[in-house]
Amino acid sequence: MNHVPSPARRARFAGLLLAAALPACQVGGSSRVLALKGEAAPTEIILAVARAAQTCWFKSADSAFAAYRLADEVNSPAGRPRVLLVPRRDPSALPVLVIQAETKGTTASGTFSDIQAYGPLLSSAHGERIAGDVRRWASGDNACA
Repeated sequence: MNHVPSPARRARFAGLLLAAALPACQVGGSSRVLALKGEAAPTEIILAVARAAQTCWFKSADSAFAAYRLADEVNSPAGRPRVLLVPRRDPSALPVLVIQAETKGTTASGTFSDIQAYGPLLSSAHGERIAGDVRRWASGDNACA
């Protein structure tokens, strides 16, 4: 006698497989996420963050960022401009930090920019500093720490 599992049982099994597979897709350990709201347009916020990061992290020759390079995707086709930090020696590798913004809200309640930063670099020893820099730059203050 062939036993065919019910659709509900197949769905539960698929859910368990998915739950078991998702952690395997992640690179490195768990990553912290920074979430902010901004008043400016997403592109303006990302441009400001990219300029400040270039000045404060890279042009200043900050040793904390010597192993990385900045890649911006301001004109993202997905409508979500972002800045990526990637390994300097392998720019096609997965980013170690992503900072992105997108428009959220409704016209009735008002729109705002949802700003997120995530990646393994936020969970590193420099994570608090990076979070503080991103908060400051996203709010319009371009000062270095």
